[in-house]
Amino acid sequence: MGYRIKECFLTLQGEGAQTGRLSVFVRFSGCNNWSGRDVDRTKGPADCARWCDTDFVGIDGPGGGDFSADEVVVRVQSLWPKGQEAPHVVLTGGEPALQVDKALVDALHETGARLSIETNGSLPLPEGIDWICVSPKRTVGGDPQALVVRKGQELKLVLPQSGFEAKDLESLDFEHFFVQPMDGPDAEASLAFCMEWVRTYPRWKLSLQSHKILGIA
Repeated sequence: MGYRIKECFLTLQGEGAQTGRLSVFVRFSGCNNWSGRDVDRTKGPADCARWCDTDFVGIDGPGGGDFSADEVVVRVQSLWPKGQEAPHVVLTGGEPALQVDKALVDALHETGARLSIETNGSLPLPEGIDWICVSPKRTVGGDPQALVVRKGQELKLVLPQSGFEAKDLESLDFEHFFVQPMDGPDAEASLAFCMEWVRTYPRWKLSLQSHKILGIA
């Protein structure tokens, strides 16, 4: 199959448990929660459209295009430092679970790559992904979106979003639990909300978008 990729680039992971790790980001085009277009911010099944700050529309970004699995592998390898250990690859979006399949996972693993995925958790994932980060979202009606992916390495909750209970999320099978302030005009209040969450629920840790602080992609 062809994989529609918005952009592919080398950077440092900016969020969560793997912050600071050199990674090749493969950003897939499309999302199951909204179109990604500003005119549709009030539409779609989830209200993350109000605050989502990622451009995942089309295939016109740096390194973007419509690729086969082998072509994705070539692009990833071209970005990774020559002669170094096998690449760390972050599959992200949009919603990468719309496109990522076993064929792509296997093709990347054949190079020795270690794979991470950033997903909203509402769609099934192929087997074999090394690091699963789920960021739950809320429906337009205010309830948490049903999670299909209920275990992995990292659960990252963007706050404030109403409708989520710490005890319900902590019952899921994840190694790390993070809260991350929602970016935007109310970022300061969002940070204060997250700080209070961590004070109240000490199993959780604070994740900051360090790539934005550093001014990198």
